[in-house]
Amino acid sequence: MISILDLFRIGIGPSSSHTVGPMRIARRFVEKLSKTARLTDVSRIEVTLQGSLALTGVGHGSIDAVILGLMGYRPSRIDPDAIASILDDVTQTRRLLLKPDISVDFDKRRDILLDTNVIPKLHPNGMALRAYSATGAQLIEEYYYSTGGGFFATEKQLSLSAPDDTISAAGKGKYAYSSGAELLEICADTGLTIEQIVLENEDSFRRRATTLAGLDAIVLAMLGCIDRGLNTGGTLPGGLNVRRRAPEVFARLNCGIGANEPERLLDWLNVYALAVNEENASGGRVVTAPTNGAAGILPAVMKYYCCNDGQAPEVAQRFLATAGGIALLYKMRASISGAEMGCQGEVGVACSIAAAGLAAIWGGTPSQVASAAEIGMEHNLGLTCDPVGGLVQIPCIERNALGAVKAVNAARLALHSEERPKVSLDQVIETMRQTGMDMSSRYKETSQGGLAVNVIAC
Repeated sequence: MISILDLFRIGIGPSSSHTVGPMRIARRFVEKLSKTARLTDVSRIEVTLQGSLALTGVGHGSIDAVILGLMGYRPSRIDPDAIASILDDVTQTRRLLLKPDISVDFDKRRDILLDTNVIPKLHPNGMALRAYSATGAQLIEEYYYSTGGGFFATEKQLSLSAPDDTISAAGKGKYAYSSGAELLEICADTGLTIEQIVLENEDSFRRRATTLAGLDAIVLAMLGCIDRGLNTGGTLPGGLNVRRRAPEVFARLNCGIGANEPERLLDWLNVYALAVNEENASGGRVVTAPTNGAAGILPAVMKYYCCNDGQAPEVAQRFLATAGGIALLYKMRASISGAEMGCQGEVGVACSIAAAGLAAIWGGTPSQVASAAEIGMEHNLGLTCDPVGGLVQIPCIERNALGAVKAVNAARLALHSEERPKVSLDQVIETMRQTGMDMSSRYKETSQGGLAVNVIAC
């Protein structure tokens, strides 16, 4: 079973699948070497990035993430402001510190390879890691896959898992569910809300107080990200020369420009989402929600509707727990990886779960919450992932702002409907999965189609 605290993972930008996942994989590889007592025999480590990781790895920070992971850094704990200094030291010394007393020769041009010609069959985000002795003998070789949202799996895990196995393994807990229909049936039988069911299932992981504290930490991290984005100007790294817009929009809003206009709601949602995704694009501290590329939608909606003065922390907790419960369905039954599903699996899912959370705090029934989630996804079906220059900037940043606005409207539409929806949440999730499987790889985080080839990246 996957915990919602795994879905909402504190890490760094610009990508959960291309930065957070590879960092965690590299760290796990060194840990395995250490546990098998072979780390002292290592003279060189070589990492090959395949598929989408190779095609957009440079712009998505994958190479730097691998280096940091091999050095033992965790995405949730590393100081984003210290990363440049750490990487510069590696470049200058040409040494990689695997443990405090163990280092190896390292040249990232030699030791981190981009195999753009190989698209792995099990998952588009493939990584091969190898360790060699001083004689050049290969000590170990491991294959991993970064499966989206910071999650990763071994080749063996993906090879042995059929879709039905994945759903079965995930559907555990006091109120196990593996589909939207089952979730709504449990709600009807028990009289519980989706949020209450999710928290009951989370109790199988840890004490309730610890789960709620974890949700509070997620809220603080999301709000902190918004605050940094609103107050940090300049130009985003990577060469596109994209200017940070959130501080300027924020300043105009604080001056009262447009204060009496209905569009002011849109401005606030836009600026919060822009702030998060500009922070993400700069490699700052963000929360996967459920991915980094779509990290701005959930915080934008949450801040505007759940975190005003006088609102109890339980409001944001309820919002996140409900959103997490719906996000589990996407993770179980389809994918949240842009390399598998296109941006419908990132911004589409974020829009869907934000709509669900908002419908819940507005007093919607479980059926209305599921309907809000369905509407949020239905109108993102087919959304491609085509980052210009391989950077998580164009169209990703604005796309989050649009996703936040769309989530609010999806919740409103669901709450105004009393009849049974013609399209169920399960049907739209399956449609997303099928669409993602049919979508050309050019439109799935490879920067080989769409805006990525029609906009000059310079």
